Amino acid sequence: MSQWPDTRILDLLGIELPIIQGPLAGATNSSMVIAVCNAGGLGSMPAALLSVEQLRQELKAIRQGTDKPFNVNFFCHQPPIPDEQRARDWKNLLEPYYRELGADFDAPTPVSNRTPFDLAACEVIEEIRPEVVSFHFGQPEKSLLNRVKATGAKILSSATNVDEAVWLEQNGCDAIIAMGYEAGGHRGMFLSDDLSSQVGTFALVPQIVDAVKVPVIAAGAVADARGVAAALMLGASAVQVGTAYLFTPEANISASHHKALRTAKDSETAITNLFTGRPARGILNRAMRELGPMSDKAPAFPLAGGALMPLRAKDEAGFSNLWAGQAFALGKELSSAQLTRQLAEGALAKLVR
Repeated sequence: MSQWPDTRILDLLGIELPIIQGPLAGATNSSMVIAVCNAGGLGSMPAALLSVEQLRQELKAIRQGTDKPFNVNFFCHQPPIPDEQRARDWKNLLEPYYRELGADFDAPTPVSNRTPFDLAACEVIEEIRPEVVSFHFGQPEKSLLNRVKATGAKILSSATNVDEAVWLEQNGCDAIIAMGYEAGGHRGMFLSDDLSSQVGTFALVPQIVDAVKVPVIAAGAVADARGVAAALMLGASAVQVGTAYLFTPEANISASHHKALRTAKDSETAITNLFTGRPARGILNRAMRELGPMSDKAPAFPLAGGALMPLRAKDEAGFSNLWAGQAFALGKELSSAQLTRQLAEGALAKLVR
């Protein structure tokens, strides 16, 4: 008999440990997913920055590297209507940095993109048939969601408040990721854009647990065994851990991101829309400090990053996104497999003593 207080996620997803590796777009590749799965957790492959063929190849590599269940994560935003005036205003705001750093202001602005779940991605899911598919920013169009469910995949999605959790349960989610305000990366909010109403993880989890019947996964400020145990005590069936996996050798992050994670102070993260146009938590850098972390000039998601690309090429630390949650300072230098096992073993020791 399992010693875990709630085995519903283990039973639902067919995993051994209630540890889900957060899908870290740009930082996660198949090697991290394989390592987590083989350690007994659920590895998660992010698709937002991959072409269809890149996604197919990564998922095939995961299938070859593990016989365990794994997750594929998709954004499901609506592509924005281009706004040329807003794009010009945004680039004009950045012009002094172009001049200072020697970037070509008059060159065409690069395109910044995040791929939403669409028919082509759905066909890859139908081909590879991962055991779990998760979504960010709500859920995709109903007919596509039904096709995913028809493969037998279990559906997860992120909620940042109780209303979103109830909506997801009513619309076919098998489990809810309760994403607290402390979490790194893009906020999963989709029923509201009011950041002032966002809830912290350890206030959010028990409220969502009480509001839905499906299992709940805690995400945000969970970076060590203490956080895992606390989340499970509050009623979560599992935890999703993201930032702690950025410290592993499998993480594909820049030198600037690597340094910031290891040297920034615990208070030096903020929610920003500068890098994509949508609120996301990262470590403070020059752009966030001087422009303000939130700007009403930033183009709609995911277009804001295009004008920053030439600046990032000149000053990576100052003008690239350094995603991290508020508990990043708890990160340890471990492999993905070691981290997965240590989180679970440490939490279980605290829960059963």
